[in-house]
Amino acid sequence: MAGPDSIEGTDDRADPAGEAPIGADTVEAVAYAAAEAAAKKRKVKRKDLKAKIRELEAEIEETKNQVLEGPLYGMTPKLEAAVVRALEQERFTVVPRLLRPLHPADQADLIERLDADDREALIVAMGAALDPEVLVYLDETVREEILSHLDEAQIARFLSVLDSDDAVDLIGELDEDEQARILQAVPAKDRLILEQGLTFPESSAGRLMQRELVVVPTHWTVGQTIDFLRTVRDLPDDFYAIYVVDPAHRPAGELVLSHLLRAKRPVRVSDIMRKDFRRVPAAMDQEEVALLFRQYGLVAAPVVAEDERLLGVITVDDVVDVIDEEAEEDLMRLGGVTEIDLYGSLWDTTRSRFPWLLINLGTAIAASLVIGLFEATITKVVALAVLMPIVASMGGNAGTQTLTVAVRALAMRDIDTRNAMRFIAKETLAGSLNGLAFAVVMGGVSVLWFGDYRIGWIIAAAMVLNLLVAGLVGTLIPLGLQRAKVDPAVASGVFLTTVTDVVGFFVFLGLATLVLL
Repeated sequence: MAGPDSIEGTDDRADPAGEAPIGADTVEAVAYAAAEAAAKKRKVKRKDLKAKIRELEAEIEETKNQVLEGPLYGMTPKLEAAVVRALEQERFTVVPRLLRPLHPADQADLIERLDADDREALIVAMGAALDPEVLVYLDETVREEILSHLDEAQIARFLSVLDSDDAVDLIGELDEDEQARILQAVPAKDRLILEQGLTFPESSAGRLMQRELVVVPTHWTVGQTIDFLRTVRDLPDDFYAIYVVDPAHRPAGELVLSHLLRAKRPVRVSDIMRKDFRRVPAAMDQEEVALLFRQYGLVAAPVVAEDERLLGVITVDDVVDVIDEEAEEDLMRLGGVTEIDLYGSLWDTTRSRFPWLLINLGTAIAASLVIGLFEATITKVVALAVLMPIVASMGGNAGTQTLTVAVRALAMRDIDTRNAMRFIAKETLAGSLNGLAFAVVMGGVSVLWFGDYRIGWIIAAAMVLNLLVAGLVGTLIPLGLQRAKVDPAVASGVFLTTVTDVVGFFVFLGLATLVLL
């Protein structure tokens, strides 16, 4: 049994390797040094991390400033001037290099700004470098002009590259003989899709839809669907939903990509798909399709045949074009013009406007005949000739305001048999109240102007009656045309102008005849 001496001897015993013994102070010092070194290392790491964060923040700020200071669109006046200068100097090899960085939409914008000769020169200069997507963004009138500069082989190549909906829209603008020749040059697979698309009426969902979509059967799982998406090469470039179909290829559900990615692999797609999705009949008018997307906030919708088979899909980017097209068409028709006025020839523009000006001449003659009935009154009271255009002008402007609201409401399906009477009453009352307000103003001005209280009362009464009629007919005319299956945007303005002019002149001059003579 060892005693105290043996224990002390143990403490003083040398290391077997011959090293000096390590005391408690040494161990503590080493541990402290290691801890301090680790703390310094962490401090350095924190400094490095803070420095990197500052660098990233500076880079983000610099990038943000560049984006904010840079042009919002790729097409700039400087670039346009450079392209025009290159075309004028016949330096055609420069043109493709100038346009290559631009998005197809910006290239289309540039083409639309050029005159006919420069457009043709640009297409020749671009040659094979012309992006087929440019044709998609062109105005229809300009696109028709550009197609006339392309050979059939080039058009056939474009049709094979474009999405099916854009390709159908493009070939649909050609005449039947040219369509037949170009279709023969298109590969059989693409030709079948184009021929099927051309069977649908123009401006229908069948023409609007694209055939590239993703479908899976109802018995597949999430894992099978994801593997399918990863392995198949000919998927659409952009898609928002997957359509689940039954054995008869009828859509049974809609599977949004966000729901697919959040679900576990063993889950069946039929368990997570949406069954309350909206189906679009292929024969539905594109304006109805746009209203459907607007009403329900849709991003995409499947298009089905009469037997409910899935044919294709309509996406919101195409619907935005439809909304813009329909709104532009209504606006142009209200003014009696078309989009051909901007890009068409002088002869086409003149010819398209002539019928509406002829109709307007007829309405003006009708108003003049009314004035002729009161020729004796006007001869005796010259002040009437000065004031009567004011009455007609106020009635026409007030009626146009009501007419614009009514046509837009009809286009958006905001007016039906249930609320039509309320709308008519509101607009008529609004016209009456404005008539009273301007009757006071114009009556006072007339008294101060001509010094005759009777003239003031006459124009005041005529103002109230004409603005009341303007509000009434501004609603009744478009509603009546809609019921008669006539586009209110086309014919409403003609009828409104006639009514407000005739009523304004008749009331004003009729009252003057009764009171002053």
